[in-house]
Amino acid sequence: MASSLLIKNASQVVTMAGKTEKPARQNAMQQLNVIENGSVLVVDGKIKGVGKLEELKQRYKDDSAAAEVVDATGKTVTPGLIDPHTHLVHAGTRENEYAMRLKGQSYMEIMNAGGGIHATTRATREAGFDQLHEESKQRLDTFFQYGVTTVEAKSGYGLSLEHELKQLEVAAKLNEDHAMDIVSTFMGAHAVPVDEKENPEPFVSRVIEEMIPEVARRKLADFNDVFCERGVFTPDQSRRILEAGKAHGLVPKIHADEIEPYGGAELAAEVGAISADHLLKASEEGIGKMAGNNVIGVLLPGTAFFLMAEYANARKMIDSGVPVALSTDANPGSSPTLSLQFIMNLGCLKMGMTPEEVLSATTINAAHAINRADTIGSLEVGKQADIAIFDVPNYLMLSYNYGMNHIDGVVKRGQFVVAGGQLEN
Repeated sequence: MASSLLIKNASQVVTMAGKTEKPARQNAMQQLNVIENGSVLVVDGKIKGVGKLEELKQRYKDDSAAAEVVDATGKTVTPGLIDPHTHLVHAGTRENEYAMRLKGQSYMEIMNAGGGIHATTRATREAGFDQLHEESKQRLDTFFQYGVTTVEAKSGYGLSLEHELKQLEVAAKLNEDHAMDIVSTFMGAHAVPVDEKENPEPFVSRVIEEMIPEVARRKLADFNDVFCERGVFTPDQSRRILEAGKAHGLVPKIHADEIEPYGGAELAAEVGAISADHLLKASEEGIGKMAGNNVIGVLLPGTAFFLMAEYANARKMIDSGVPVALSTDANPGSSPTLSLQFIMNLGCLKMGMTPEEVLSATTINAAHAINRADTIGSLEVGKQADIAIFDVPNYLMLSYNYGMNHIDGVVKRGQFVVAGGQLEN
């Protein structure tokens, strides 16, 4: 017999309906398609119906009669949140660097002295598979408790074929073992190893000729990412790495224009990247090219907050036609947070986004940024039943009561993984 779940009488059901074919941009990011006093019927892990309770009961009599019923009176129901940019699999913390930055050293100064990404690389290389699996599992549990139901996970703390594969294999195993859906990105081009900094070309060649083909052969990633930044990878090196990935079926992503304007947004448009991420210093020309080439801007305000940097110009991007998504950039160096709700707060309070835009950016547009909008990101018939239930009477409260976890329940593929704010065993 089919298993069914009926979430009834929510104060608001935010459906995000009608944006599956293409990401929301400009005014479409304001349109949430809210059902007041709405209900959601789930059958066998898929959404069967969304609407008023009596309508669902009449239309789906048998399924609704047999359903487990959850009363969501006074609560707000949305699609499960989606985090499209994380560095999930890693070992070690960098609180010492946090203290160094508070005393005046910059992020790039610390990295160029062998800290930063290199410090996490050393810790990740030293960690075994089981350690990485367990620590990453704990992070996924926390993501669930904050309403996230799908995450993208990058490699990039290996910087060698052996250790990049280890990170990706941990992510693949977690995707099997854990209820969370994990979408993997290969990012062997996250940094140049310290001992090759003066002559990076041999490392670039290894990424192109050894790492990318093996990752693709093992089907360990959907995307290929590169840190295009002065002192890391040049636009030319980044282009070659991304084109090599495309030749092996890996869709381009790019860490672009984070520290200074460096042509990353323009390169994203040129190579047909699905997203360009960070964009704190993206040029007006680059923003225009992204809009014209349907490149999603994945903005990471937690990084600007933690590094005490200028925020990306979300308002200009949205008004220029760039479809915008938001992410934690969860990582141990520049954004050690697992709260996408706090990122939503920063989107409103620090980047001039509206509450409607941040919900679009963390649901349907985030789904588009990882090429999963056909199955997740909105509450529509036939889609996967990934649902967040917030203990607030309307979606505006998610932005108004900032810095808080409003989650009451989380449904993943039709099953509760968080109930009463607590993780289910």
